[in-house]
Amino acid sequence: MRLRLLTVTLISAMTLSACASNSANESNLSQSQASEPAHIQQSIQRSTPQPKRTAAQINPNTRPDKSDLAQRQDVQEFINKVSREQNLDPRWMSEILDHTTIQPKIIAAMNRPAEGVMNWGKYRPIFLTEKRINDGVKFYNQYKEAFLRAEEIYGVDRFVIAAIIGVETGYGQNKGSWKVVDALSTLAFDYPRRASYFSGELANFFKILNENGGDPFSYRGSYAGAMGYPQFMPSSYLAYAVDFDGDGKRDLWNNPVDAIGSVGNYLMKSGWVRGGKIAEQVEVSRNNLAYQALKQSGRLTPPKETIQMLRNAGVIIPQGTPNAKVTLFEFEVSAEPKVDEWWIGYQNFYAITRYNHSKLYALAVYQVAEAIRKGVR
Repeated sequence: MRLRLLTVTLISAMTLSACASNSANESNLSQSQASEPAHIQQSIQRSTPQPKRTAAQINPNTRPDKSDLAQRQDVQEFINKVSREQNLDPRWMSEILDHTTIQPKIIAAMNRPAEGVMNWGKYRPIFLTEKRINDGVKFYNQYKEAFLRAEEIYGVDRFVIAAIIGVETGYGQNKGSWKVVDALSTLAFDYPRRASYFSGELANFFKILNENGGDPFSYRGSYAGAMGYPQFMPSSYLAYAVDFDGDGKRDLWNNPVDAIGSVGNYLMKSGWVRGGKIAEQVEVSRNNLAYQALKQSGRLTPPKETIQMLRNAGVIIPQGTPNAKVTLFEFEVSAEPKVDEWWIGYQNFYAITRYNHSKLYALAVYQVAEAIRKGVR
């Protein structure tokens, strides 16, 4: 998956509206090896892994100023480790990182305190806008064939795929402007609280550079390093991105068809149930309050209560298979006066939360999807 911090998603949305190793050895033989007979030299050469030819090369005409970041000891240790594990040329990695810039604004953004509690009443208007729905209908109609094919192959509701791309980047209108290598390097080397995670993502980004080619500094994304139409982190790109149009590349930055297939693949591998329900709004009893003990709290988990269990506890669910497993969610619309919405989420609702670990996000995606569905009919 991809890391999709709630704060990152909100800032992006507000902006739019207002996320087997081989040891590498040097190709030249040592002096002692060179003195061996020819047949032994040939054997050594055949058994020694050579650094892969790297595909991504810096464009000298647009190369950033030199930062000498690669001269830091911690960065050197990273280069040595990753170049060994991925069989990459450490000189190539050093050249890229020597022109990579640590961005203090990214650190400040990561450390910025949350502005109050985000409830459903505040969250919904950010994403359920007329522009986002209208743009979603246009985006769906433009790439209808790809959406239909993704639904057929992966079993994922095509309108949910559209909604995720819409919530993440406004259908590609706001994919982020930070150099991905700057963002990930800043967080890997100068953000100790999450350094382990982001150094892993930076290592994964070098894999992507080696696979895709192009100028390493041309890859843009969010300040947390999320990339392309679907805002995949590098680890999610490597795990879920697909070449959905058959052109030989997994391009999530410029190719919406690849993005559509990749989001479908992500949700399928996150446990999406073909043809299954997503969510339903329900009511709760004023007299039987047993449902309070069954509502979701803490970490999101797969559905475990049955519809019949919730009915017995005072949840009014007019339709639904009694033994179907769901999760009961309370969404605060207003603190004063106290106004709540109650929803049940099925397995497919949980699958959406694997994309972004937030019930607010999942409900917004569901409602955007339903609005797009209504708009194209």
